[in-house]
Amino acid sequence: MAKYHRPDSIAPHGGELINRIATPAQKEEFLSKADFLPRVALDERAVSDLHMIAIGGFSPLTGFMNQQDYDSVVVDMHLINGLPWSIPITLSVTEEVAAPLEEGSYVRLDDSTGRYIGVLQLTEKYTYDKQKEAVNVYRTDDEKHPGVAVVYQQGNVNLAGPIWLLERDPHPLFPKYQLDPAVSRQAFLDKGWHTIVGFQTRNPVHRAHEYIQKCAMEIVDGLFLHPLVGATKEDDIPADIRMRCYEILIENYYPQDRVILGINPSAMRYAGPREAIFHALIRKNYGCTHFIVGRDHAGVGDYYGTFDAQYIFDEFDPALIGIVPLKFEHAFYCTVTNTMATVKTSPSTPEQRVHLSGTKVREMLRRGELPPPEFSRPLVAAELAKAMKVQG
Repeated sequence: MAKYHRPDSIAPHGGELINRIATPAQKEEFLSKADFLPRVALDERAVSDLHMIAIGGFSPLTGFMNQQDYDSVVVDMHLINGLPWSIPITLSVTEEVAAPLEEGSYVRLDDSTGRYIGVLQLTEKYTYDKQKEAVNVYRTDDEKHPGVAVVYQQGNVNLAGPIWLLERDPHPLFPKYQLDPAVSRQAFLDKGWHTIVGFQTRNPVHRAHEYIQKCAMEIVDGLFLHPLVGATKEDDIPADIRMRCYEILIENYYPQDRVILGINPSAMRYAGPREAIFHALIRKNYGCTHFIVGRDHAGVGDYYGTFDAQYIFDEFDPALIGIVPLKFEHAFYCTVTNTMATVKTSPSTPEQRVHLSGTKVREMLRRGELPPPEFSRPLVAAELAKAMKVQG
């Protein structure tokens, strides 16, 4: 009988892990032109997109999308080459900023402080329909939706072309957890992991999260806990508080040799189903073979159905997605069995269930209440309460 051979790693989206970090020679050349290049200032989301492109987190993208790819992604959720891609990655500027920029030229990219951080080789300038993007990507044109608000507030012209990041600096808050895709892939190999489940979160991990993570861990070699630390809504719990909660959880409640904690520097879009696909492809680039998709993934308000983020995977060829979605029911604390469960495993009636959510935890903390053990592990709840009290 032939021996089953497990691959050492999953291929990045498109087959190649992109690296757009400037070489020393390129960096020297770009720096020598610093005072002569036209400048474009990037907001927080554009900075994180620049970094994600450069480190390969957005493979196969090598830069900001041209009009063909943009139109195809907005309408069809595929790049022009046929690869699945669900969120437009664009650099939007005002007409005044775009007017003097010449296609074919280099553009200096600065962060909000004026620091020179990257270069765009401008291949195209194009206008776009903001409402069409909003309705297709976010399923609404309501300006109260945080993702739609960003689209409506940004400039009317998209700048396209390949980019270079001048230098990959350590993360200012979480340097030891900055595991870029090449690094996370090597970490999985070093541990001998062949199957890795990725978990996306912008909230502290509560008991429902822990339950579905540990269910997933039963069928894979390791868990990649990969919290997003880029731009989020103002009322989301700050990243530094969340990271401390993850550390406490891993230190006390998880087998430490089967979990790796690393940051995802990208920004939240709150695009629900489309962002679930986007998040899965990002984790594929980081080396994950599986990805957890739970209730209302990347949702906000009442814009999406509870399990729309799971249904959307059925619209794609699994071979082209290339990462296995693990679809979980809404987990809750069952007062009949005194355990975490879902409707698939619990004999309880609805009134016998304690439903958990990050929103409920935030509401309790703002009222000065400590979440009960059914919501959060005691050590995590205490850390959250202390942090929220300091915040005032």
